[in-house]
Amino acid sequence: MSKNFKRTLITTALPYANGPVHIGHLAGVYVPADIYARYLRLKGEEVLMIGGSDEHGVPITIKAKNEGITPQDVVDRYHGIIKKSFEDFGITFDIYSRTTSDIHKKTASDIFRTIYDKGGFIEKTSEQYYDEEAKQFLADRYITGTCPHCKNDRAYGDQCEACGTSLNPTDLINPRSTISGSNPVLKETKHWYLPLDQHEAWLRKWILEDHKEWKTNVYGQCKSWLDMGLQPRAVSRDLEWGVPVPVEGAEGKVLYVWFDAPIGYISNTIELLPNDWEKWWKSEDSKIVNFIGKDNIVFHCIVFPAMLKAEGSFQLPENVPANEFLNLEGDKISTSRNWAVWLHEYLEEFPGKQDVLRYVLTANAPETKDNDFTWKDFQARNNNELVAVFGNFVNRALVLTHKYFEGKVPACGALTDYDKSTLAEFSDVKKHVEDYLNIYRFRDALKEAMNLARIGNKYLADMEPWKLAKTDMERVTTVMNISLQITANLAIAFEPFLPFTAAKLRDLLGIASFDWKQLGSTNILAEGAQLKEPILLFEKIEDATIEAQVQKLLDTKKANDEANYKANPIQPNIEFDDFTKLDIRVGTVLECSKVPKADKLLQFKIDDGLETRTIVSGIAQHYKPEELVGKQVCFIANLAPRKLKGIESQGMILSAENNDGSLAVITPEKLVKPGSEVK
Repeated sequence: MSKNFKRTLITTALPYANGPVHIGHLAGVYVPADIYARYLRLKGEEVLMIGGSDEHGVPITIKAKNEGITPQDVVDRYHGIIKKSFEDFGITFDIYSRTTSDIHKKTASDIFRTIYDKGGFIEKTSEQYYDEEAKQFLADRYITGTCPHCKNDRAYGDQCEACGTSLNPTDLINPRSTISGSNPVLKETKHWYLPLDQHEAWLRKWILEDHKEWKTNVYGQCKSWLDMGLQPRAVSRDLEWGVPVPVEGAEGKVLYVWFDAPIGYISNTIELLPNDWEKWWKSEDSKIVNFIGKDNIVFHCIVFPAMLKAEGSFQLPENVPANEFLNLEGDKISTSRNWAVWLHEYLEEFPGKQDVLRYVLTANAPETKDNDFTWKDFQARNNNELVAVFGNFVNRALVLTHKYFEGKVPACGALTDYDKSTLAEFSDVKKHVEDYLNIYRFRDALKEAMNLARIGNKYLADMEPWKLAKTDMERVTTVMNISLQITANLAIAFEPFLPFTAAKLRDLLGIASFDWKQLGSTNILAEGAQLKEPILLFEKIEDATIEAQVQKLLDTKKANDEANYKANPIQPNIEFDDFTKLDIRVGTVLECSKVPKADKLLQFKIDDGLETRTIVSGIAQHYKPEELVGKQVCFIANLAPRKLKGIESQGMILSAENNDGSLAVITPEKLVKPGSEVK
């Protein structure tokens, strides 16, 4: 259903202020939102882009407790880091504020109170864990215990991070308070709930019938939730840190962070435009677009709209173009495990390369499914696309213009059929880029923009003006004019995607700004316009640089493995007689070779003190055969023979498996005679 909107309000998920922001945040929310905002501004439309830090909730109180500081100290530190990271990457917020501001506290309280006074909440009393020593109710993350599924004894009250299972605190075996270490008791407490079940009918129509144009991943997740049936959701919790619940009898209770945080979009708009904010949130001619990540789909498509509807005066979002997750080198990005590429660290190690990361994250955006960021792909896209295609074309066009025309735009003479077909090829680039941006397909829009550079490269390669200059300078003027018009088009097309590069390119062309309407035009640059001396827009990234980044991650993984290592549980007890049945001996390796067509297997010839025996062992990925010749190893001598890849193995070599999966053969501390028994 098409609507006519006068303005667009863009909101971005509020990053949680208990750590810096990483590439997953940038790819999932902030680069797509910034591309869209820049695009609309270039078109001359009225746009607001609202952001801010989410500064309440239990993880922040836990971090503060662990560091011996206040929650406000924590959020003050990370709010500054996050805000600067966004500024450094050119994310063009009209305001980036925070949920600890006085304006936010008032706005959140007012919205809660309006819904409360309308009877929009229900009150429920339930049993929750209470720490009698600390004299406080415990949030889920303040409770640990044994997971009933995998027996991990460090599971949290909301999730076991070992097996990934979602939990309730009462599911835990032997629950403990992380505050005092004591066993908590169940105690009654009262809370307010948003009865989502009462909103289900209109939500079902609004989403499933009125917004079938939403991205498939968003629409599908909403449908799944609606089909399961909605349940009331608590909007308050027992905690000191947060926005106090503004009703009598609610001492020691705050608004649940999921209720509090999205109201930050509204409070930050009020902070920016105290006298003019309502037209953005309450006028039917305002288009509201929420950019979020996969984990916030339900909150922004079901819960937040239900809050706004219950309040009664706000417009609902027109679209929620959520992205999926970006993984890192095949593993889920994790703040707690430091498995991430942090934005502030990236800029320290790749100064001036904000646009390289913006480009790679857009080209590989997790728009409808999870995608993976790898440093090798980062390098390949920089070297093979930005350097070899975009940068190469622009540099050649400018260098040749300076060589033959003293850096001035030459006249466009008579056009050949090939000239005309080249001009026609990029004349509709504006439509293609717009069509994709209008439906939030930023990856495809970027491809269309990059296609301009491919067209330009092919045109220069085919025309070979450096050869034409020897015989037909009049023809060279036309070729270079067309090449420069394509260059100017690149500056416009890439303005939403690569703003720093577009600014450099505009400077080289001597033009302060472009109009989006000019995209696709063949006469952007006037004849005789003076161009600046060319500079390289991008530079090649060498293997050593990438290898250093990969090694940094491997070091992080190793440190995590060592810090979190916990031996596997001891196997059930056996009788002593069972152990004595094993004949474990020491043998000397006489020969060792790889088993053909078996990547994991090594074939050993071992002196066991009586004869030479053959043993096949699956340790080829951990040792080279020559490393083992002459070494003494422990093996089980009385194991029944078994054929592996057609070779009869007469025993088993004993190895210890490290927490990273690596193996080490068991050897005696000093040399002993072959055949010595292990007692």
